[in-house]
Amino acid sequence: MKILPPVSIEARRLLPSGWDLLAAMLVLGFIILFAEASKNLMGPLSGISGQTLSLDPRLLPGYAVRTAMRMLLAMGVSLLFALPYATWAAKSRRAGTLLVPLLDILQSVPILSFLSVTVVWFLALSPGREFGAELACIFAIFTSQAWNMAFSFYQSLRTVPEELEEAGRMLGLSAWSRFWRIEAPFGTPPLIWNMMVSMSGGWFFVTVSEAISVGHTNIALPGIGSYIAVAIAQKNMTAIVYAIIAMLVVIIVYDQLMFRPLLAWADRFRMDETAGDDAPESWALTMYRRSKLMDLITTPFDWLMKWSYRWQAPSFGIRGAVREMDSRVADVIWYAILAALSLYGGWRIWSFAQAYLTWGEFGEAVGLGFLTMIRIMVLILLASLIWTPIGVYIGLRPKLSQVVQPIAQFLAAFPANILFPFAVSLIIYFQLDPDIWLSPLMVLGTQWYILFNVIAGASVMPKELRDAGDNMGLKGVLWWKRLALPAIFPYYLTGAIAATGGTWNASIVAEVANWGSTTLRAHGLGAYIAGAVAVGDFRRVVLGTAVMAFFVVVLNRIIWQPLYWLAERKYRLM
Repeated sequence: MKILPPVSIEARRLLPSGWDLLAAMLVLGFIILFAEASKNLMGPLSGISGQTLSLDPRLLPGYAVRTAMRMLLAMGVSLLFALPYATWAAKSRRAGTLLVPLLDILQSVPILSFLSVTVVWFLALSPGREFGAELACIFAIFTSQAWNMAFSFYQSLRTVPEELEEAGRMLGLSAWSRFWRIEAPFGTPPLIWNMMVSMSGGWFFVTVSEAISVGHTNIALPGIGSYIAVAIAQKNMTAIVYAIIAMLVVIIVYDQLMFRPLLAWADRFRMDETAGDDAPESWALTMYRRSKLMDLITTPFDWLMKWSYRWQAPSFGIRGAVREMDSRVADVIWYAILAALSLYGGWRIWSFAQAYLTWGEFGEAVGLGFLTMIRIMVLILLASLIWTPIGVYIGLRPKLSQVVQPIAQFLAAFPANILFPFAVSLIIYFQLDPDIWLSPLMVLGTQWYILFNVIAGASVMPKELRDAGDNMGLKGVLWWKRLALPAIFPYYLTGAIAATGGTWNASIVAEVANWGSTTLRAHGLGAYIAGAVAVGDFRRVVLGTAVMAFFVVVLNRIIWQPLYWLAERKYRLM
C-alpha cells in the first residue's frame, strides 16, 4: 500500500477553508437575491398598486428581500453623500456657512414633501415601468438616512484632537492621506452607530416610501412597507404580525452580517492607549478576515487606496490662486454670491406666495407649527432625560452593547403606523385627546438617535480618562458632571439635533392615525402637510414644508448651534 506524503503547509494555505466556503455561499446568495429582486424592474407600473398586492404570508420572504435591497442601496448612496458633504462643510469655513444650514433644512423637509416633488420626475425616467417607482422609493429612504449620517461625520471632523492633526502634518501626510488615516478613522465609530440608527430611520418610513400615495398617484411596490400599509387599510392584524416578524428577521441579518462586524472592526480606532477589557466580537468579521475569497475581492480596493495616498489631484492653478487671493476679498466674493442666491430665492418665494397663498393660510400654518414645536421640545427633553444615562451605561460595557444593539435597532425601526390600531382603539375607548396622546408616536423612532449617539460617545471614551476619574474618586453626580457628560456632550448634540429634525419629519405620519376607515388627527403642522399631500394640494405642501424648515433652522440657530460651538471649544477629547 502506497502512503501519500503529508500535505505541506504551503499547499494547505492554497486549499479553501471552511471560512472560504461560508463566504462563497454568502456572496453567491447575495448575487442570487439581488438578481431576483431586480428582475421585475422593467415590469409594467400598472401591476403595482394596493389593489394588486397580496397579503399571502408566503410572499413575505420575497417582499423582505426587495425591501432589504432598497435599504442597502439607499444606505450606500447615503454614505457616498455624507462623507464628501460633511468633509467639505467641516474643512471649509465659507462652505460651512452654506452647507450646514442647508443640511438643517434638508433634514426638516418631510419625506412626503420630497415624494410629492420628485415622484413624477422619477416616474418620467422610465415611463410606464416599475424602475422609476423603485428609484423614487430608494430616494425617499435616502432622505430618511443621509442627513443624520452627514451630521455625525461633520461633528467628528470638527472635534478631531489637535495632536492627531499635528502628527499628520509632521509626518508630511497630504490632506487626502490625513483624511483616510486620521480623520476618517476617528469619525468611524460614531458614523457606524449613526448608520445603524439611519437604517432604522429608513424602516420607520418604509410604509411611506413603498406605498406611495401623492394626489391621484397610488403605487404599492412589493415590500414589507407596502404590505403593512395594505394590512392596515384592510384591518388585518394577522398580516401585521407576519410583517413584524419578517422585519425582525431582516434586521437580525443586517446586524449579524454588516453592523456587528463593522463595530468590531471599528474598535481598532478607539482613542485608548491600552486594549479594551472586552472588545466586541463578530463571527462574520472573523469570516471576512480569514476567507481567501474576501481577500481576493478586496485586494484591488486596498491597492487603489494605497496608491491614492501618493497621488496629488491636479489643481489647474486654482489651488495656488486661492492661496494668493486675499482672505477678505474671497470672503466678500463668497458672501456676495450667497446674498445674491438668497435674494433670488426670497423673490421666488414671494412671487409664489403672492400668486397662490393668503395671509390667513400662512397664519394657520405658523400656528400649527407652534403646536408641533411645543410637542417636539417636550418629547426631546423627556427622551434626553431617559436615554442619556442608559446610553452611557451601555456604551461603557461593550458586551452589553452587543446584546442591546439588535434590540434597539428593532425598536428604532418599528414604523409608527404599526401601532395605529392600538393607538386609535385606546384613544377612542377612553375618549382621550388626540392632540396629546398621538404625540408619543412622533418620537417613537427618533428617540433612538439620542441613545445610539450617546452609546457611541461612551464607547470611545478613553479608558485612561475613566481610570483617572476612578483614581480621583469621582462618583455620583460629580462623576456625571466632571467626566461622563463632558465626554459624551458632542455626541449627544449630534443625536439631539438629528432627533429633533427627525421628529419634525415623523409628525407627518404621527399626527394622523388611520385604522381601517377610522382616522384621528392631532392639530399640528405634520397633519397639515399630510392632508395637503393626500389631496395633491401642492401650494399647501410647499407652504407647510417652508414653515417647518423655518422652525427647524431658527431652533438650530438659537439652541443647537451655540451648543455645538461650546462642544467644539470646550469638550473635545484632547
